[in-house]
Amino acid sequence: METTAPSARTRPPRPGGRRRRRTAWVLAVVGAAGIAGVVVLVAGPAPSGAHRHPGSPGPSVAPSRDAPQGETPSPGAAGIGDPLMPLDGNGGYTVRRYTLDFDWRAPLTPFEAAATVSATATQALSRFDLDFAGNTLHTVTVDGAPAAAVRDGDELVVTPARPIPRGRAFTVRVAYTADPTLHRRRSDAIARYGWVPTPDGTVLYAQPDGAKMIFPADDHPSLRAPITFHITTPPELTAVANGRLVERVRRPDGRIRWTYDSEQPVAAQLVQMAIGKFTFVDRTGPRGLPLRDAVPRDLVAATEAYRSLTPEHLAWLEERLGPYPFGRYGVLVGDTDLPVALESQSLAVLPRADLTGGQVDAERNLVHELTHHWTGDSVAIRRWSDLWLSEGHARYYERLYADTHGGADLEDVMRTAYERHDQWRHDDGAPAEPTEPSLFRQIRYDGSALVLYALRQEVGEDTFGRIERAWVKTYRGRAAGTGDFVALASAVAGRDLKPFLTPWLYGAHTPPMPGHPDWHVDPVKE
Repeated sequence: METTAPSARTRPPRPGGRRRRRTAWVLAVVGAAGIAGVVVLVAGPAPSGAHRHPGSPGPSVAPSRDAPQGETPSPGAAGIGDPLMPLDGNGGYTVRRYTLDFDWRAPLTPFEAAATVSATATQALSRFDLDFAGNTLHTVTVDGAPAAAVRDGDELVVTPARPIPRGRAFTVRVAYTADPTLHRRRSDAIARYGWVPTPDGTVLYAQPDGAKMIFPADDHPSLRAPITFHITTPPELTAVANGRLVERVRRPDGRIRWTYDSEQPVAAQLVQMAIGKFTFVDRTGPRGLPLRDAVPRDLVAATEAYRSLTPEHLAWLEERLGPYPFGRYGVLVGDTDLPVALESQSLAVLPRADLTGGQVDAERNLVHELTHHWTGDSVAIRRWSDLWLSEGHARYYERLYADTHGGADLEDVMRTAYERHDQWRHDDGAPAEPTEPSLFRQIRYDGSALVLYALRQEVGEDTFGRIERAWVKTYRGRAAGTGDFVALASAVAGRDLKPFLTPWLYGAHTPPMPGHPDWHVDPVKE
């Protein structure tokens, strides 16, 4: 994610923060047809143990006869326990694939939707959670049988008709009415996230944990699964999503059904589904890489000059980080006033203003989001406190590119960041010690790029380059954290870098900059 003007707007309290009394809804299909179906909802008191903390055992459940001997089914945890966002993600299963069906109608207009989650139980499950906020719930089934579903803040708690044995593959289908007005706000650079309207449709800003407003998900950046999208639109509109366009079919009623396959696993925060009057612009990148931009029709000409530079940006980054890690890439031009770009996987979102202003800023933002596809998308962060690895790398290469393409001198930019670093640490935590409200503040951008610059100063440019290429190669397609980076850098450099990197990543004060004894940190102002 890239921004040049962090918002000062405040965020409302987390919906999951206050526990409200649950109502258990027994959902039964009565002659269901299509996505919407006809349903009967029978309300009753929440099951015993419904008011629980993350990971609490809940009510006892008789063992399934299919469960391994001696294993009693128990609830999956309500979150994976990330210290900053403990309810993000879910325990007890892994997702193998999402299949999303959206019957889009018009901007800001509710529409029928369904999510099919194919998963495998990692424990014997009496019940499990999905991250799902807002929207109007219709039916929930597990392996085709009606299941009880309970809302608990941002959690959808599902109790199947029968417990699910460890190792068993199962399928959850959630039918609902999607609300494309749902969004939330943060007081950092993210500003607004969730559904973002455009004049004729929508784009998605799911980062950091807004995917739950779009579909039931396992919503944590370390958790990924491939996605199939089925999006039906009016005939005058185009649907765009992560990955490859598999099929475009005109239905008997004249509406168009678009099918996309993400091709590779995607973290929920990197999911993109945009609808509008788009034109596809195709070109080819290095080694024949397919490139496809999705551009509002009246912005094609105005944004072409900067979008056409993508092959050059790819070649420049491949020299430093190795081959591009996905099967295709494109730029989605967002017809929105949000001052935020987003690294949604294989289809980065750039607001129209980013591509219609000055070239230096346009290329900075384009290179930033493209860099994320190596660090952030391919190499995912293990915990939210590892965000510096994603945003710091993207900002570092953005600044490095600008240094030789008409932008500010990298050393000057890093010196300015150094002067401010103690203040940023004081206000928003050290690079690897964020708080939840300060995740996307300046310390995670230029402040974290400064850590990489310091590492380069310490080990030399050649060794730094080998560390970077080893990082994205070793952890390609996996999640990794700060400790992994320190260990890998030490192995490549041939010496223990933990004593050097630890004070840069943690703590209240900025260490001396190698090679620049004349650099000084400004005093902290309370």
